[in-house]
Amino acid sequence: MTVHHLNCGTMRPAGGRLASGTGSVLATAEMVCHCLLIETGAGLVLVDTGLGTGDVTDPDATLTRQFRLMARPVLDRAETARHQVERLGHDPADVRHVVLTHLDLDHAGGLRDFPDAEVHVLRTELEAARTARSSRERERYPSAQWAHGPRWRPHDPRGEEWFGFQAVRELPGLPPDVLLVPLTGHTVGHTGVAVRDGDRWLLHAGDAYFFHGEMRPDGPACPPGLRVMQRRMEVAHGLRLANQERLRELAHTRSDEVTVFCAHDAVELRAAQRRRPEAGISRVAPDDPSAPGAGR
Repeated sequence: MTVHHLNCGTMRPAGGRLASGTGSVLATAEMVCHCLLIETGAGLVLVDTGLGTGDVTDPDATLTRQFRLMARPVLDRAETARHQVERLGHDPADVRHVVLTHLDLDHAGGLRDFPDAEVHVLRTELEAARTARSSRERERYPSAQWAHGPRWRPHDPRGEEWFGFQAVRELPGLPPDVLLVPLTGHTVGHTGVAVRDGDRWLLHAGDAYFFHGEMRPDGPACPPGLRVMQRRMEVAHGLRLANQERLRELAHTRSDEVTVFCAHDAVELRAAQRRRPEAGISRVAPDDPSAPGAGR
């Protein structure tokens, strides 16, 4: 398999180091939507989709005003997964499977760009999105992003042990090199996605954490702005923190076998793209060599 690391949605929230951990509080922070495009014998597989072409061309229809004010997304068509699939020489119709860490609007916005793909998601996450009633739930799960009727493949968290994580499962129609690793807490059906890349594993941890410093074994650190954002979006505080601790231990003790990264950290995306220089388009600021975890 060949794995490409894509940025499918740059966000530039205000607050500088309150969100990025470096620079002035008057600067603009940098966040990304780190997605994976995997070339397999079963066709192309996307892990998360970031923002889609519909979000970029008509943001009023799917991206709430509050999200745009807080995240300040760039809304660049060139960053959409569909455009980057084409840029890499593929037909978007060749994307046979989309595997979602969860259904938040900045993770599932590109579903409409791949209407024939099977969409793998934990069943509890899909049910939460479909039954969203509160304004907060409707903001995070805008149904217009999947009003086209995706080919859902909901899964229950049942399976084997994987590096100490329980209920890890393979996905029907995909090679056994792509696994769901349940990481509940940010949402009720949040999951990580493990992908074998050569002789090691990649673990896309979605929004289980937001900042590379949270994986430091010698004292995890997170900018206050991101800490507040995580608390605001979580549904189970204790579970989220427990899963962060498990991820931290994995990243520290098995770093020779597993690379852990989250969805929105630009430092982790740059590190992945340096290892895969052909991968995608990344509109991120130059690397800060002093940043904790840079080049990890």
